[in-house]
Amino acid sequence: MTEKTPHGRPQPVVVGVHPGQPAHVLRTAAAFALRFGAELLCAYANPGRFPVSEDASGTVATGSIDPDFEDQAEESFDPALAARLAALLADTGLAWRPVLLAGDAATALGHLADTVDAAMIIVGTHQRSPGSSLHDFFARSVATQLAHKQSRPVVVVPAHAHEATPLIPGTRG
Repeated sequence: MTEKTPHGRPQPVVVGVHPGQPAHVLRTAAAFALRFGAELLCAYANPGRFPVSEDASGTVATGSIDPDFEDQAEESFDPALAARLAALLADTGLAWRPVLLAGDAATALGHLADTVDAAMIIVGTHQRSPGSSLHDFFARSVATQLAHKQSRPVVVVPAHAHEATPLIPGTRG
């Protein structure tokens, strides 16, 4: 069981999400949240924006890094990503919500986790391409950056994990 927030609720679980992410990363995060009886915060950090203001729930208002490119669609959580998350979590009964962040993913996820006093942060690994080097992997790894900067647990889900059994009772792996 996780610690309780000052309001008596279990600490939420934060998971970093992005388009094209393997479904098992979200399912693993959902399994942790279900086991803890906690809300799952599905956070996407838009690297082309910066935070302008923030509320107590961790939701941020953002501005474009490029003042010549102001796209109103980037000011809200990607509807296609939200629909995919909803479909993957539909049969779990889990309380969850999308959270749009801005800037560097590791910094934004860490800040969100601090703001909501999360029990943990869950991220997936990068899928290495044939041309990438080990140095490139560690230089851009959100998981590595979080592991070095965070005081709370960071769970890293391998991109190529094989799910032999369902992580969430009643669902397919």
